[in-house]
Amino acid sequence: MSVADAADTSLLDVGLWRRYAAEGWIPLRREGGRMVVGVSAPAGRSLRAEIERALGEPVSIVDVPQSFIVDAVMDAFRDEAVSYAADGLYHADPELSARVVLTRPQRTGLVIGLLLALAVAVVWPFEAIMTFVAAASVVFLASTLFKFAVSIRGARFDLVMPVRRSEIEAVRDDELPVYTVLVPVFREARVVGRLVENLGRLDYPSDRLEVLVLVEEEDAETREAIARSDPPANFIVVTVPKGHPQTKPRACNVGLAVARGEYLVIYDAEDAPEPDQLKKTVIAFERASSSTVAMQAALNYFNASENVLTRMFSLEYSYWFDYMLAGLDKGRLPIPLGGTSNHFRTAALHELGGWDPYNVTEDADLGIRASALGYRVGVVDSTTMEEATSRMGIFIGQRSRWIKGYMQTALVHARHPIRLTREVGLRAFWALALLIGGTPLTFLGVLPFTILLIGSFFVPWPALALEFPSVVVWLCLLNFLVGNVLMVYLNMMGPYKRGSFWLVPWSILNPAYWILHSIASYKALWQLVVKPHYWEKTEHGLSAQEGSLPERDAEDVA
Repeated sequence: MSVADAADTSLLDVGLWRRYAAEGWIPLRREGGRMVVGVSAPAGRSLRAEIERALGEPVSIVDVPQSFIVDAVMDAFRDEAVSYAADGLYHADPELSARVVLTRPQRTGLVIGLLLALAVAVVWPFEAIMTFVAAASVVFLASTLFKFAVSIRGARFDLVMPVRRSEIEAVRDDELPVYTVLVPVFREARVVGRLVENLGRLDYPSDRLEVLVLVEEEDAETREAIARSDPPANFIVVTVPKGHPQTKPRACNVGLAVARGEYLVIYDAEDAPEPDQLKKTVIAFERASSSTVAMQAALNYFNASENVLTRMFSLEYSYWFDYMLAGLDKGRLPIPLGGTSNHFRTAALHELGGWDPYNVTEDADLGIRASALGYRVGVVDSTTMEEATSRMGIFIGQRSRWIKGYMQTALVHARHPIRLTREVGLRAFWALALLIGGTPLTFLGVLPFTILLIGSFFVPWPALALEFPSVVVWLCLLNFLVGNVLMVYLNMMGPYKRGSFWLVPWSILNPAYWILHSIASYKALWQLVVKPHYWEKTEHGLSAQEGSLPERDAEDVA
């Protein structure tokens, strides 16, 4: 039976459109002087009273599936969903949205700066080049030293909130809150069968778990693949209406609008979380202070050994999750979230305005906005297995999107530097500048510095010294030696907490890995100019290796 056949849509109130799905009820028809309301969860006295207050009249309750309520909301309030998903944050605070790449003051400042630089380059060309090279060297070294210092500090701490097996077994299912899982998918027909299998392993009561699979309107192939996989009843396919920009965060905002969970997590289509991850996260949130609004699960890769690229990918993520995040947390510095396995308090996510659909690293931006409000991010004692990108072209595309997103985030939060400094403090402001702004600048510098270094082997040293002041030559050499040695060392540290010692020798290839990032950074810069909101999709399901769940530690199963 369709929504139109089962419900009188004229009874729906646009002012309540987000409450219907979030609270699990919806008006159906008038009958015998009462409003008949469909409810997807057991309707106790408190829920009935809340519904009657909202409608201003007595109600009769009938049972309907949550999928029916979600479909009814999306059918009746399509325009509202499109506006909320794309422009909710922009309407709430335009200054926090990347919808506008450069504000008028930023455009004015950029034009003035470029004109001044051009004038200086014309009048003093040699001095301008030397100044630029020296400044780029300082930024390169400062950003690298910052990451190294933060990671070394993080190595002394364990940010993870450990949860023992006995604590999980003590949790009663009827005391658990409703949990929403968002899975944005687009052209993922080849992996949805694995998706249903992986999420079907989650150890959480089905009546308190809703899985919202967010499928773009034109993606009929993926919807058909989901139907063929015969998902459980708590899997709800939500059709994301056509609109601009067509990005993952826009789809997630549609899911947020209809989510009914007290907690909410995002998984990618190929993710395989540990079965007890949701229960662990609930326990971790209960232990944490109310200022902790997000819990990040660690990521690992089931195909780390597939080729050189997947090995480097795994090394990078190991040091990031095991050392960098801990160092940022202990320094009370802003933490840019990763793109998957982020668990949120749903109410706080609404308060933050959801995700910015115009920012292509939406979770990094969300982590910065959370820090500006004094919120914190924790790491839960659980791992999600993912597929590391194994093909060069796809890797360049993925990294160009990430780097472009860092550029967007830096531009957005640089609009009011004084206000941001007051909100997060001077230390956090400079950390943000070095991490979010410094990372793209570092990658942009790798390629020309590498070319300069290689060129120096073919130019006699005395001639090089005559052309370049010795301080600039030595600074560039210091950058190459110190910067690359530090990053190689960090990558060598990464596998130790995870016991993947076989990865350590591959760390020596990090300078070549950074050249790939540099190539991606120039693509990102070009896209920032010509198509800033374009989402470069990462294809999944291409690995020759099969996904598997992470092995448990002996202490965890004890």
